[in-house]
Amino acid sequence: MPDVKLEIQMLHDRVMVRISPEDGERRSSGGIVIPATAQMAKRLAWGDVLGVGTNVRHVKVGDRVLFNPEDQFEVEVQGGTYLVMRERDVHATATERTDHGTGLYL
Repeated sequence: MPDVKLEIQMLHDRVMVRISPEDGERRSSGGIVIPATAQMAKRLAWGDVLGVGTNVRHVKVGDRVLFNPEDQFEVEVQGGTYLVMRERDVHATATERTDHGTGLYL
């Protein structure tokens, strides 16, 4: 039997996100290197939206979203790791479509 490929479709208010790759260590605005092992407050992460359910209203495929990666469900598809979350778990979006933004840009 040939391999049948099934398209993944998100349901209801679910969003599928690929976490944006990070270098691990970061630099402060003053140029100080902060190692990945440094203890900090809970850190939110940016990710790229790959799929949305039919009841998602404010997030579109292609948006970058800000969320807490520690509270999400992880799934592996064809060797890639993705997160599945509810739309309400998204804290912010970065998109070219602006209705009422913050004035900050990525």
